[in-house]
Formats: sequence, C-alpha cells, structure tokens
Amino acid sequence: MTTVERTQVFLLPDLGEGLSEAEIVEWRVAVGDVVTVDQSVVEVETAKAVVDVPCPYAGRVVALHGAAGEVRPVGQPLITIAPLDGDGGGEPAGHATYREEERAGSGNVLIGYGTGHAGAGRRRRRPRLTLAPEPTAGATDAPEGKDTPEPAAAPTDLPAGRTPTAALVISPIVRRLARERGVDLTAVRGTGTGGVIRRADVEAAAAAPASRLAAVPEQPAAHVGLAPADGQDVVIPLTGIRKVIADKLSRSRREIPEVTIWVDVDATGLLETRAAINAATPDAPVSILALLARICLSGLRRFPQLNSHVDTEGQRIVQSAGVHLGIAAQTDRGLVVPVLRDAQRLTTRELAAALAETTAAARAGTLPPARLTGGTFTLNNYGVFGVDGSTPIINHPEAALLGVGRIVDKPWVVDGQLAVRKVTQLSLTFDHRVCDGGVAGGFLRHVADCVEQPALLVANV
Repeated sequence: MTTVERTQVFLLPDLGEGLSEAEIVEWRVAVGDVVTVDQSVVEVETAKAVVDVPCPYAGRVVALHGAAGEVRPVGQPLITIAPLDGDGGGEPAGHATYREEERAGSGNVLIGYGTGHAGAGRRRRRPRLTLAPEPTAGATDAPEGKDTPEPAAAPTDLPAGRTPTAALVISPIVRRLARERGVDLTAVRGTGTGGVIRRADVEAAAAAPASRLAAVPEQPAAHVGLAPADGQDVVIPLTGIRKVIADKLSRSRREIPEVTIWVDVDATGLLETRAAINAATPDAPVSILALLARICLSGLRRFPQLNSHVDTEGQRIVQSAGVHLGIAAQTDRGLVVPVLRDAQRLTTRELAAALAETTAAARAGTLPPARLTGGTFTLNNYGVFGVDGSTPIINHPEAALLGVGRIVDKPWVVDGQLAVRKVTQLSLTFDHRVCDGGVAGGFLRHVADCVEQPALLVANV
C-alpha cells in the first residue's frame, strides 16, 4: 500500500448543537508538518465560540482543505494526514471506532451532539478586512481568479504619499487586540497562512515603537463616537455571533407576544444577608447574583409555568422538569447566555461557584457551544452597566427573563419613617402565551419579597 493510499482524511466534526459549519480562523500547522494524536491543528469560529480542533491522527500533513476565512461545512474534509516513512499504516487503538462514530453521527466526536453531513459544495466567505483608504491610481489590481490575498507586508514607516494596503485580518480577537494596543494593522506583516495577521504579530508590533492607526483617519476630539468627518459610512458585516444574536432576537420578537412588568424593591436586607454569609465563611463567598439565582429557583418552583416553552409545531406548552438557568453575559464577542443545567439541584454555594466559573469562561471564550444552549429561564443583571431598568427581549424559545437593575441609595419609607435604603428595580419579561398576568405578577412579587426579606427564602427552599 502506498503512502497516498494510506492517508487519513479528518472531517470537520460536529462542534455543537445546531451548528452545521465553521469558519477557519487560523491553521496551527502547515503542509509538511508532523503532527501527533490529538494535537490541535486549526482554530475555527462557529456562531457560538472560537475553538481549537484536535486531529485524531498522527503523521505528516499533506493537505489543508480550506484557507483562513473560508467556511467549511460539518462532515467535509478538513486536513489530510499521511503516515511517516516506515510507519506500518496502523492507527492508535480506538481511532477506527472514532471514524465510525464520526460517520454515523454518534455524538462522540467533539462536543457531543452528532455529526451533520452537508453537501459536498464549498462556499467561501470574503475575508473580513480592516478598512483602509482607497488605493492610489497607480496601484495594480490582483490577477483575476486568485483566491488567497497577498500578505499585508507594508513596512512600519510608510513613505510620504504612499497609501497603505488593506490588512488581512480574520480573527475578531486579533482586531480587538489591535484596537486595544493601538496597532496599525496595515503596517503589520502577517505570518499566518496567506499573510493572515495573527495575535502574535499584533503583540510583536505593540512591543515595537507604536504608530497611529492608518486605516482609520485621525479625527478631532469632537468627532469621537460620531460619524467620520469625511462623511464615509462604516460598514460592519453581520457575521458570526453578531448574526446569530440578530437572528435569535428578531425571531423572539416575531414569535413571542412578550409583556414586561417591574417593581422597585429594597435590597438592603439581601445585601446584609450576603455580608453575614461571607463573614461566616470567607473562603467560599457568595455573590449577589447567586442569591438572586436562588430566589429565582424558588419562584420557579412555585410558578413552573414560567419555566417552559411553546412548541408551535405541536401546538402545546412544554414545562421543563429541571431549571436550566441561563445567565446573560456581555463578552468581547457579544452577548452570550451560558447555561447552568439542573440549577435547582445546586446549593447556594454551589450556585455561586458555578456562576463565577461559567461567566469567567464565557468572557474568556472558552465555553464549548453545548454550554451556550438549552436554557429554560434567564437571569440578566444589567445593573452592572449602571442602568436602573430595561424591557429585555426573551431568549427564544424560553418563556421568561428576570432583569435586575443597579442597586443605589434612595429614600424609602420604613415603618412610617423616611430612610436611605439600597434600592433596585426588578423587571420580568414573559411570554403571554404560557400564562396570564396573575402568574407573572405572583412570581415577580415572590422574588421581590425574598429580596426584601431573605428569611422568607428559607421557608421555600
């Protein structure tokens, strides 16, 4: 058997529930490199996360199926590996089973939701480039039919009158890092495949003498946050997680007849309870968010109608047996809602630990896509943005969402006397198809009462 005959083709595995494709962000290997079993070979971006994909084969890379910026469907070739010279062509134990599971869509591929099989056709996405001034009249166009852009290799100090070329940047992480470090991407030489600028390139440029961004013209201070002074529109492609957020919120507004109710509450007692708990056990602190989550779980136990979703095809309402609590988290990639499955089984301390770990992983972008789906109720602490209230959009297909505003000092009447108390606003947005105002009002009043008198929570746990 020849080496060609013994090559192993690794197909793009399923990366999570409902995901049928992924965009190649950066190859970790090149043709000719030697790889080991389970070595990360490529970084890809799905609609929910940026993940590293390990290869189940060992050998030498003979083909990379797709360039940075290209979208590959699940189940299509990703990388081809040939055995090293002298290798008998055998593969590690269990890899035959791995391949069979991958073909059958067993769910044991990467995340655990089965492998889809898209069509054999390949579609390419236009590389997402940073904006730069138009080329000068003397610039020559790239040859027709050339798929891979040339590396952005403009020198750091551009000659007077010379216009920088567009920088080839694929990863949103790299773009954000460049903005934070003040790095001019058009002056960075990309070391990735096809000249793609990688994170290491930006970090190296940031360590060198900094130069102002040439891709975005200097604006007077008066124009900060406003439209550019030259009147040019800024076009931002609606792709990746931003597109998923837009699609999901639009669907929620189309399908769900939502209603929002709210109430101001005195949270002084809740803050005192938290302080007492943490003083007693400083090694295992409990957050306000954890206490609010515990209160929500108590409320959902009394009003299970809000822990449900509408099955429009079956024309029925499905009440979930467990509470899969979603926590709205703002990240650099956009709004995500990581899920704590069967949260009702956790103690308050376990809730606090799980919330801290989950939100930190969400902001770092390390949560697998499976942890970002399947919620039945969402808790949204928008008070961290310094706002009091909101009419949030329900996380489809859930039926309700509790929002919490900032906690501030306000005048409040206590036992007939005016006092300064810690006050916050709670808002509940609910799907009017699953319940009427009595249920929603009862849930919100229960939550408010527990916030004001945390001792009531003990009677309902």
